[in-house]
Amino acid sequence: GGFKEGLVNTMAVAEIDEHEGMDEASLREHEEVTKVKNVGKIELGRFCMDTWYFSPFPKHFFGASIDILYVCEFTLNFFTSKSALLRFQSRPDLDRHPPGNEIYRKGNLSMFEVDGGMQREYCQNLCYIAKLFLDHKTLYYDVDPFLFYVLCEVDDRGFHPVGYYSKEKYSDVGYNLACILTFPCHQRKGYGRFLIAFSYLLTIKEEKVGSPEKPMSDLGQQAYKPFWTSTIVDYLLKQGGSHISIMDISKETSIMAEDIIFSLNQVGILKFIDGEYFISAEEEILEHLAKKHPVKKPFVDPECLHWTPYLTDIKRDKFSIHNKRPTYGGESTSMEVTGDFGSGRGSGSGAMGR
Repeated sequence: GGFKEGLVNTMAVAEIDEHEGMDEASLREHEEVTKVKNVGKIELGRFCMDTWYFSPFPKHFFGASIDILYVCEFTLNFFTSKSALLRFQSRPDLDRHPPGNEIYRKGNLSMFEVDGGMQREYCQNLCYIAKLFLDHKTLYYDVDPFLFYVLCEVDDRGFHPVGYYSKEKYSDVGYNLACILTFPCHQRKGYGRFLIAFSYLLTIKEEKVGSPEKPMSDLGQQAYKPFWTSTIVDYLLKQGGSHISIMDISKETSIMAEDIIFSLNQVGILKFIDGEYFISAEEEILEHLAKKHPVKKPFVDPECLHWTPYLTDIKRDKFSIHNKRPTYGGESTSMEVTGDFGSGRGSGSGAMGR
């Protein structure tokens, strides 16, 4: 595609206050870091995008600032001119896909797992580019402890990155996602939700429960709340007249108990009576919630995942679903599902929190 046809004008979401709760020193640091954008636009594949924030590119790349940074979408190498990028991409040995392993393919969507320890330059460059669109004071540039999952659209010209998420290879607090971004030119296509769903599919395959890194930004919560709600409501509807506990939901979806409780509370079907949690939802209420919070396309198809988890010692891994106990915060927790689900008690679990 040509340069102009892919021109995309983007702007930051101004109405969301991500600075709430910052003290004065943090605000000053925040202003210092974000006040001067050092890259005006980036060209990635056939798209040219306005950037939103400062990113700490090493000075030797282009000095203090640059109007347009040209990025090879296959290797994420940077260039200060279009001609240098085209020269680089004319190499006959250039791989037209991310490094690492392709672990998922369905239709025109592909996911690559890239190890930060093995593909350090690619992953560092991905972080530099991501920071242009993420309002974080810090981003991890020590990429060795992280895995990066790069989502691509595939066509006859190659694999074109549309977004990514990263996660720690081992998290002692059960985080299954550290950072997530859909590039602005590919937003509104459902890719953010797809990346979130994919992170939980891997957690299900690991036979663990997981949660995104906390504390979450307002934007993070806006992305996760509809996913959690739609996934949980869909699961409850499929159970028919069963007695269901928070532990049941967690084991089936790999969503942490604290996030399940948060989501059920948000939609008003979680009651707390005499120190115990109860799900109170008749089928017609769940059907109404399912219409309001639908599971949206593009769907992640587990059959198309070809991936083996890192081996860990299940007996010592407190986030393994095999180690869950029916307690929440040290206290017994019961669930009662009312309405068409019948009424009964089962054990809930919150032993999955931090």
